[in-house]
Amino acid sequence: MNLQNGGRDIPVTSTWHDLGPVEILKNSPLQEISIDGTRIALSFAEGEFSAIGGVCAHVGGPLGAGTLSGDEVVCPWHYFRYHRKTGICRLGESHEIAVPRYELKIEGEHLFLNLAALSPGKPMGEYHGSLTRPIQREPGPIRIAGISTTIMTPGHPRYSTSEDLLETALEHGRAQLQAETKTLRLRDLHFRPCEGYYSKSVHACLWPCTITRGDKNDELSQVYEALIYWADVILIATPIRWGAASSLYYKMVERMNCIQNQITLHNKVLIQNKVASFIITGGQDNIQLVAGQMLGFFAELGFLFPPFPFIAHSLGWNAENMERNMKYVQRSRMLRQGARELVRRAVNLSRTLVESPLCESEVERAGRKASPAEG
Repeated sequence: MNLQNGGRDIPVTSTWHDLGPVEILKNSPLQEISIDGTRIALSFAEGEFSAIGGVCAHVGGPLGAGTLSGDEVVCPWHYFRYHRKTGICRLGESHEIAVPRYELKIEGEHLFLNLAALSPGKPMGEYHGSLTRPIQREPGPIRIAGISTTIMTPGHPRYSTSEDLLETALEHGRAQLQAETKTLRLRDLHFRPCEGYYSKSVHACLWPCTITRGDKNDELSQVYEALIYWADVILIATPIRWGAASSLYYKMVERMNCIQNQITLHNKVLIQNKVASFIITGGQDNIQLVAGQMLGFFAELGFLFPPFPFIAHSLGWNAENMERNMKYVQRSRMLRQGARELVRRAVNLSRTLVESPLCESEVERAGRKASPAEG
């Protein structure tokens, strides 16, 4: 008895391979099989076997390790869906990619596959977007991007101590240091949390971020654009929430994992000759722990720091009183002067780096990475 051959008897040639007993192969709706280095996604549904190429045409995900949903094989990396019989993945009305499809037959209660593909694959093609352009600093004054990570109720803004000091620093940068500035408030940006592609495979985490590539409504691209292309200095302001930076801060930095992974995977440094500083405020005292995490993370991305790279304020555990805390910050000349001095130190370092760049686009085994990730 033959499958998928129109009832014809197909002679066994060097291109036919014995996959094993049919009764055993039926037990797995979807499985990965390797034949002479060629990976196959073998599926069984409604009494019929099908075989398509096992390497996703997107970026190489293992289709045989994915899931079978109806007549579609779903890639476990980025969820591209291929018809299990045709190998076609439709990306819209007029665009599709595909993996090869293969002929099968049953002889002597064994399943055989013809490794000469019935149809070729159709690759995705290289991704092109604004975040793939060459990294080059445009001429002009020092540029400062302020990022506020405090959360607000939409339509009902409240006073934020960290954002107040951030605005003080940015105003000083504009008025006294002749810098260009922009403010990004994470609460105003629509962006999804990191979906953990790196945890599936080191090669599943892409630049630009897979979410940014596939979700036209994802606005974290504004942060990527500011950090990698526009800004010379970034100032990140966060409140302390139960001994840690804000949840929006962590939502943002998890999505920045794709920046650091470029160093691990491709020895490619996206952050070059840029300065980071931080503003940390809260009603509880855990400032050094919060600052340490922020310094460590942004150092891993390639940012440099001026002397005394953060300012902070807290009334401490016993003195927690939010009304008092807000009034203290609003009235404190010392904190405002500290914000101005922070941005001045950052801008001074940035000017030095613009004149005499320190960082390179490639740094062998950057950071703490002892060896490159294996394929």
